[in-house]
Order: sequence, then structure tokens, then C-alpha cells
Amino acid sequence: MTVPLVTAPVGVREADLGDASERTRLDGFVRAQPGATPFHLPAWSLAVQRGCGQRARYLVAERASGAVMGVLPLTEVRSPLFGKALVSTGFGVDGGVLGDAVDPLASAAWDLAERLGISSVELRGGEAPAGWAVDVTSYLGFVRPLAADDEAELKAIPRKQRAEVRRAAGFDLAVATGRDASLLAEHYRVYAESVRNLGTPVFPRALMRAAAELMDADVLTVRRGDRPLASVLSLYLNGTVYPYWGGGTAEARTWRANDQMYFALMGHARERGCTRFDFGRSKVGTGAAAFKKNWGFEGRPLAYARRTRGAAREVNPLNPKYAAMVATWKRLPLPLATALGPWISRGLG
Repeated sequence: MTVPLVTAPVGVREADLGDASERTRLDGFVRAQPGATPFHLPAWSLAVQRGCGQRARYLVAERASGAVMGVLPLTEVRSPLFGKALVSTGFGVDGGVLGDAVDPLASAAWDLAERLGISSVELRGGEAPAGWAVDVTSYLGFVRPLAADDEAELKAIPRKQRAEVRRAAGFDLAVATGRDASLLAEHYRVYAESVRNLGTPVFPRALMRAAAELMDADVLTVRRGDRPLASVLSLYLNGTVYPYWGGGTAEARTWRANDQMYFALMGHARERGCTRFDFGRSKVGTGAAAFKKNWGFEGRPLAYARRTRGAAREVNPLNPKYAAMVATWKRLPLPLATALGPWISRGLG
């Protein structure tokens, strides 16, 4: 008699991501799952480890035959400012258990946390393990299909935002795409200014460089003359484009460069064979969430599960206790913010 998959004996172990054959096997499993995101790939865990110095702890559940049933990519985040946690996945907006064996993998994650002296495990997405606290009210995800061509894409954008896209098209803006060192450096300068203006520390340059080297990724930059105004580093997986690290300079708003950037990315992704556009997550009630809704994306609640012993760590920049720090950060000279930001942000996870 065949034993049903959900009741078959399951073993959970930590994968050796230094083994190329192991990475290839896990990569293939992830890509075959309907809920897969770039943040489930072994390459993302390695990019975070290389770029932020936070150790990858990639759990894999297997049947007795050796067949992979599920994975749980974890990042061991340690920070003198924000404490310790096992996060799935570190520096990503999705993660959590992928595949079957939700409870065995979650139980193994908690056991690992206790062995490491860590009192919190955070899962961003995926099926919630039994008994864990689940938050479905804080974040929204924004995903929709790409249209067949530029004209259809314009029609899919609500009228007010469509007018902004048309206005941007009337300016003398140029679009460049690629993944060479000069484009990555230019992107980082724009992104660093953008997040400083929002009052948050920039992620390490090494993280973005590692993601571009290890994953299917590229940069799209909008320029006016020789001045970059807006730039985004996007990830690609299974026909979906994920504009992940994007932003604009103070001048970008004048020329509607962000509007041009995202519309150009839709066309670029279509040319690459993509059929879906994942606008990422935004905090409920924020301007970022409203901006994405204006583009015709409907927000859907994201489920984040957590298990803690004692007080949970708090890294949400919208928390009132961080208000003074955010206001101060906005006033920092850009070179200083760019120098200090990575030291702080590598502990956020």
C-alpha cells in the first residue's frame, strides 16, 4: 500500500550550500513549486551570507527515499542593535516553508534556534505552522499579470496614474538596462539617496552585488542627460519580475522618473518572457501601498508567522519609538548615511 505523502516519515537536516550538487538539487525543487519566490532559492541565502555576513541555515525535509518534500531557508541574524532571530528569509519579503512538511520544518527551525541561543523565529509567508502567532494585518503584497504590449499595459493602469506615465514619456529621459559593474554602482548611488530621504539605512552594496552575481537579476536606470534619476534592481523567477531595490533621487519627482522606470520595466520584463509583475510588499496604510494601488495592483494580506520565547524583536521603522531616529537619518549628509547605513542595516534581516 502506498503511504500518503503527508504521513510518510520525514527527516529534516541542514543543507550544505557549499556543495554545488546540493545547491542544484534544491534549486530545482524550489523552481518546481507553485509558491516559489527568489527568496527561497539557495542563491538568495548565499547572497545574504556573502553580502551581510549573516549565516545561512537552509533546512530541507526529505522522505526516507531521499526525495525532497520541503525547504525552509533561514538566515541567522545577529545584531547588537536589533537582537537575534532566525528569519525566513533574511532581507527578503517572502519565504517561509515551501512544499510539504510544514510542521516538521518549523519544529526543526525552533530546535535550531534554541541550540543557537536565539529566542525568535520569523517566517515571511508560506503556510503557517500549527500554534505559531500569525500576523495578517501589517503587510500587503501586490502582484498582477503583465499585459500583452505597452498599449494594453497603459489601459490596465488607472486613469490618474496613466496620465503620469504619459507625462513621463514626454520628457527627454533615457532608459538603460544591464548588470555590469558601472550600472550596479550607479544604481547603488541612486538607491542610497532614495532610502536616506525616507529615513532608513541603506543595505550593504555587497548584498546587491552578490544578488546580481548569483541570481537572475538586472538593473534598469532612467537618466536625464548624464544624470541618473531613478534605478531599480530586479529579480526574475518562473516568469515573474520582482522589482526589489528601487528608488529615485530628489530630482526624479520633477521628471516623473519613477513612473517611467516602472512602466519601462514592465516592457523590459515582457521582452524577457515574463507574464507577472510582483510589486513587492508595503505596510498597510502607507504611501507606498497607495502608489502601487494607483498602478492597478490590488493588495492582498501577507501572512507572517512567528514563534518567540520572551519579547519579540521589533525592526519595523514605522514603530513610533523609531520616529526620532528616522527624522534624524533624513537630515544626515548623504556620504555619511551611505557609510553608516550598511553597518546598521545588515542587522535588520
